[in-house]
Amino acid sequence: MRRAREVGLDGVVITDHDFLWPDDEVADLAALAPDLLVLSGAEISAREGHFLVFGLPHLGDVGPGIPLADLVRVVRGHEGAIVAAHPYRWEQDFDAIVDRHGPVFDAVELVSNNVSTQTRALATALLNRHPMGATGSSDAHEPATLGCYFTRFEAKITNITEFVGALRGRRYRPAHGEHGPWVSGPFG
Repeated sequence: MRRAREVGLDGVVITDHDFLWPDDEVADLAALAPDLLVLSGAEISAREGHFLVFGLPHLGDVGPGIPLADLVRVVRGHEGAIVAAHPYRWEQDFDAIVDRHGPVFDAVELVSNNVSTQTRALATALLNRHPMGATGSSDAHEPATLGCYFTRFEAKITNITEFVGALRGRRYRPAHGEHGPWVSGPFG
């Protein structure tokens, strides 16, 4: 929480793999930095790759290995949001995923600590062909990378409902922080 403020973030969304932090633990973290918004989502290890989901009350219906079509159905059923995390990473055929499922994502992670310049170019080309939003995130697994990339929202976000609404409404844009590393290059 301290590092998030040091690098100028207004909030963080914790998205552990296949785990949704309980509300009381998120509240405990938020109490450490009262001027920082702290939310929780999850990075689901679906059959087709990793997808960030927001606005789900629990992960009971979305375990590791879930087919993407089922994940999208559950997320939409809860009026949540879904973002493709680091598309094309590890030679993922993300074009085939979008060809099969359509542009079902509220956004594609365009820049992050785990998006290379090559995969960013592929994601940019995809976004030129399909109407989806583009986000930036740290994908930080350690404090040093927190804030290297982030998403700048048009309006202040104060809770998960507003966050999901902004994602679904595409009221944001990716950006890079003042502190690197900028694995996929600067943005904005």
